[in-house]
Amino acid sequence: MHAIAATLVLCFCLLHPTTSSAQPPSNISSCLLYNGVRNFSLPLSPSYTTLLDSSIQNLRFALSDVSKPAALIIPTSKLDLQRAILCARNSSLAIRVRSGGHSYEGLSYTAKNHVPFVVIDLMNLNRVHVDSVSGTAWVESGATLGELYYAIGQSNRSLAFSAGSCSTVGMGGFVSGGGFCLISRKFALAADNVLDAILMDPNGNALNRGSMGDDVFWAIRGGGGGSWGVVYAWKLQLVHVPHNITVFSLNRTGPLEQTAKLMHKWQFVGPHLPDEFYLSVHIPTGTSNGNFAMSFIGQVLGPKQYAMLVLHHTFPELGIVEPDLSEMSWIESTAKFARLNSTADLTDRKLGVKHYSKSKSDYVHSPISMQDTIKIIEYLSNGPQGFIQLNPYGGAMARIGSSKLPFPYRAGYLYSIEYSVSWKASDNDGADEYIRWLRSFYAYMAPHVSKNPRAAYVNYLDLDLGTNNWRNATDGTSNNSVIHAKSWGIRYFSKNFDRLVRAKTMIDPENVFNNAQSIPPLQY
Repeated sequence: MHAIAATLVLCFCLLHPTTSSAQPPSNISSCLLYNGVRNFSLPLSPSYTTLLDSSIQNLRFALSDVSKPAALIIPTSKLDLQRAILCARNSSLAIRVRSGGHSYEGLSYTAKNHVPFVVIDLMNLNRVHVDSVSGTAWVESGATLGELYYAIGQSNRSLAFSAGSCSTVGMGGFVSGGGFCLISRKFALAADNVLDAILMDPNGNALNRGSMGDDVFWAIRGGGGGSWGVVYAWKLQLVHVPHNITVFSLNRTGPLEQTAKLMHKWQFVGPHLPDEFYLSVHIPTGTSNGNFAMSFIGQVLGPKQYAMLVLHHTFPELGIVEPDLSEMSWIESTAKFARLNSTADLTDRKLGVKHYSKSKSDYVHSPISMQDTIKIIEYLSNGPQGFIQLNPYGGAMARIGSSKLPFPYRAGYLYSIEYSVSWKASDNDGADEYIRWLRSFYAYMAPHVSKNPRAAYVNYLDLDLGTNNWRNATDGTSNNSVIHAKSWGIRYFSKNFDRLVRAKTMIDPENVFNNAQSIPPLQY
């Protein structure tokens, strides 16, 4: 058995919060050193700021007025991870777990209400083992999507995994939120393709699928990160893809009505194409010389001729021609969509431009009318720097029950919308204005999107929907906390919220793992 999967239950003789033997020091650094954990940094350490900022992708959360951790712990082994959890508990510090740092609201490395906390950064737990014979992989949660893709490509170029286009996103956070991607219409979510996992619970026990129980294994695959413990590693089902696939990126500009017609027609095409097709729409804010712009991103698990045949029949208005299309291997397409020069760059964790941003999300059940589409694009044209992205659902997504995983957006959902604004450091004084505009546009969209509740995607975290108000490192929960959290929890998880609460109560009744939008346990 590969080392990642071996020895699922650890024996803890050095440190355990419930032992009656002599306890280690309560100071976090002394506790870590006492237990042989050497790889950590404190606020006065020369490396602290560099390490902390290295994985902060949204610069809103790198500002000086944002809470900083009492320690940044970077475990290099499963045993280090276990001891880091227990030392944090022993030191009465809240725990934040970071894999790639892409949390839209910085929840993997910040805390509210001045609660003291530590960050356990999984960057060195990034090993990947691909078994091309069984078509499976064990991957540690600190691995990035790019590191996983690279390992798959090195093993077998006809294998793939259903995950996102940004190569620096961490596996831990991506899978914990469900994980929609370019091949989800064919192979469903990343979380749908998880076979097993190793979860470190609040007491430092390493649990596999069998020992954590059905409810908890269900919850960690789409119920959001930061609630259940720390997933040390995932066992993934890889999928078979053609040797060559087709990719394209089309820019279209023109008068308002012409542009609106393309968006309007897309609603009747994108979610209903064959499963092998992904076709999204990206619409930036603003105009250029009176023209309105949008782009179409496409990936087809098949050759050019197939892509042309289907799109000419279903979406002739797109005007696609053969030179617009490129054939390449799936692994090469992951580098292209990540905007990298080559597949070798997939393992670089520092690529990409960091920015200040705020995002929100929606889901759509019924196509928006042509008249309203025109008004929406007009509204966007007057906005600050930003965009909306429409991602098609349907296909395999629609054939999976809404309660199979916490992620409920299956049959009946045509597409998701991501809204985003961004700004430069020089514009930080006007950040509130950018965010107010985004909120106003989000309010404007209310008649056109899902209702009762208005849905949202947990991987596009949005604290505008509501927050917990934890004031202690752990505990502090009540049944009122569950009632309060339900107001936003059902927007992410719909009817699955109640089962998530049951799972939380089972695995973490003392609420050791919490954040501003974590699932609260019931109080008994």
